[in-house]
Amino acid sequence: MNVRRLIPTAAVAGAVALGLTALSACSSSDAGEGGGDGKLAVVASFYPMQFLAEEIGGSHVSVTSLTKPGAEPHDLELSPRQIGGLSDADYILYLKNVQPAVDDAVAQAGVENTVDAATLTTLENHGSEVGHDHGEDEGGEHEHEHEGEEAGLDPHIWLDPVKYAEVAAGVGKSLEKADPDNAADYRTNTENLVARLNELDKAYESGLKDTATKTFITTHSAFGYLAERYGLTQEGIAGIDPEAEPSPARIDEIHHVAEESGATTVFFETLASDRTARTLAKDLGLKTAVLDPLEGITGKSAGADYLEVMESNLTALKKALGAK
Repeated sequence: MNVRRLIPTAAVAGAVALGLTALSACSSSDAGEGGGDGKLAVVASFYPMQFLAEEIGGSHVSVTSLTKPGAEPHDLELSPRQIGGLSDADYILYLKNVQPAVDDAVAQAGVENTVDAATLTTLENHGSEVGHDHGEDEGGEHEHEHEGEEAGLDPHIWLDPVKYAEVAAGVGKSLEKADPDNAADYRTNTENLVARLNELDKAYESGLKDTATKTFITTHSAFGYLAERYGLTQEGIAGIDPEAEPSPARIDEIHHVAEESGATTVFFETLASDRTARTLAKDLGLKTAVLDPLEGITGKSAGADYLEVMESNLTALKKALGAK
């Protein structure tokens, strides 16, 4: 991820201070829009947070996402209108250290009911597995690592159904507090979602219990929690950035990993180029397939929502790993 493409903190602060949003002029996609119909105006940072807000909030919330479908969340840039509009939200749900532009804007917005999903579960260190040193960019300068990755903490908690269920439970409680009149419905919706996530966890556990290999190769090192949960080994080609060019040394490492582990497939995702995966797979004589990190839903996604895409991911993993 090239953080030079993101809005700096000073720009965010300036935009908020100047109050660059008049909600009467906002479109339905603008942060803070909604609530005029009596619903709780919820702003979600990107799809995994949006899904939780919509499933738990149900008919009592109006949810807008700061990240448009098809956009790469890590590289999100916020418009002045989005930044200013955050202060008009009733409730903000985001995941710190995934989108620096969002982190800065949320900090400036000062909304009372602001929830960082990272505080609702325990983040872990998967740095030793995914290789976060991106090396040098084309200009010869070292690209900055993501703030969360610098600390070794992996933010991709939504790809572990168990951790995602923990987050869902916390979101439900926070919505009850923000909108006590509808607390009973939020509680029921939370229980239903957690039950479905528990079923998903059981499907992964049984589906991946007996496989020919436990190693999978992916362009986006987002699956550390999933791998740890189900006894797998993730081998990321080039760290957190799905479009980063791997170093010759890393390509050589992947070659040895594939030979020793019996890995059959190089996975890529729908929101980024598949060029690196296809080139590497061709060189190594491996197959390619999609393993979706679920940072956004588009027409190319193998499902209409989080649960359906996670089921598709399970099918892809079972095939690549030789599930018996």
